[in-house]
Amino acid sequence: MRLLLVEDDVMIGETLLDVLRAESFAVDWVKDGEMADTALQSEQYDMVLLDLGLPRRDGLAVLRAMRARKEITPVLVATARDAVAERIAGLDAGADDYVVKPYDIDELLARIRALVRRSLGRADSVVEYQGLRLNPVTHEATREVVRDGQRRHEAISLSAREWAVLETLMARPGVVFSRAQIEEKLYSWKDDVSSNAVEVYIHGLRKKLGAELIQNVRGLGYVMPKPENQP
Repeated sequence: MRLLLVEDDVMIGETLLDVLRAESFAVDWVKDGEMADTALQSEQYDMVLLDLGLPRRDGLAVLRAMRARKEITPVLVATARDAVAERIAGLDAGADDYVVKPYDIDELLARIRALVRRSLGRADSVVEYQGLRLNPVTHEATREVVRDGQRRHEAISLSAREWAVLETLMARPGVVFSRAQIEEKLYSWKDDVSSNAVEVYIHGLRKKLGAELIQNVRGLGYVMPKPENQP
């Protein structure tokens, strides 16, 4: 998942950058409203963590411009402006949720997960597909197996990037993702991307989970087929 962090406080920004990357987000960090607006018009994000008190352009102006362009990316406003009128203004401008600084990091992460989950049309935080389960809260990946006549879930060891690829494909079964689209989910601006990185992660996942799990659509990209019983 790729997230845009809009925060002008360097100390807060550096802390959030470390926390979010540890949660397997690819994060782009900008420090003023003009840069935020430029980023939003040039890149695709799964959500935006937006401060309001920004240099050059206020966060509310950035938010209103997003919604005027009909962008539906979830926005979590995180700010020190704690007056009720300010919160109402942010929500009316198009924010999906609101947290007041200083906030608890665990609560912030829970709110981010909830917004991403709702944007994908899911009620449950756990992502499931054909016996595979990804739990973004605990970072556990498991696979259902039958041993000695009993069904159980066995843990699967995934790298952070393998997790990100698998989560992207599992979230939308039947949707073909190009290599470029997958790269957008994995990397921020400052990351070095090798030409065959996605292929390497797909190969690793196939070795761990089975060659038939992720299919290659020639000339288009990769897909996890939609289960037959899923509309």
